Amino acid sequence: MYSVGDNYEIEFSFTQEQVNDFCKISGDFNPLHWDEAFAAQTVFKKPIIHGALIASVFSRVMGMEFPGQGSVYLSQLSEFKRPLYVDLVYQAKFTVTSIDPIKHTAEIQTQVFDKERGKLMVDGIAKAMNAEKF
Repeated sequence: MYSVGDNYEIEFSFTQEQVNDFCKISGDFNPLHWDEAFAAQTVFKKPIIHGALIASVFSRVMGMEFPGQGSVYLSQLSEFKRPLYVDLVYQAKFTVTSIDPIKHTAEIQTQVFDKERGKLMVDGIAKAMNAEKF
């Protein structure tokens, strides 16, 4: 059983090929994500990773690692504070902030940090249900 304050961390990165694959899967071909010449003309200066692709890391962890199998991922609120770029290492952090033992649900803070600089890139909160762990 998990308690408030329990946490989990994982490092991740995405390649441009993975971003391009996500364009195909999602249908989001905004050139900001794949076209270097286009992105160079924007405030970001180079292609950025889709927010939904970044959030997929939350889905993977919640369903497979923390709280893990048997979990139902109920909701996610994310604030994308800074752009994320391919081929950089990021750290996703998860912290249980509240538990409802009657409903077997928990709120889990979901954050992404730039591993090298330590800057908060994404801040959010998720809700998950797991009868065995909450």
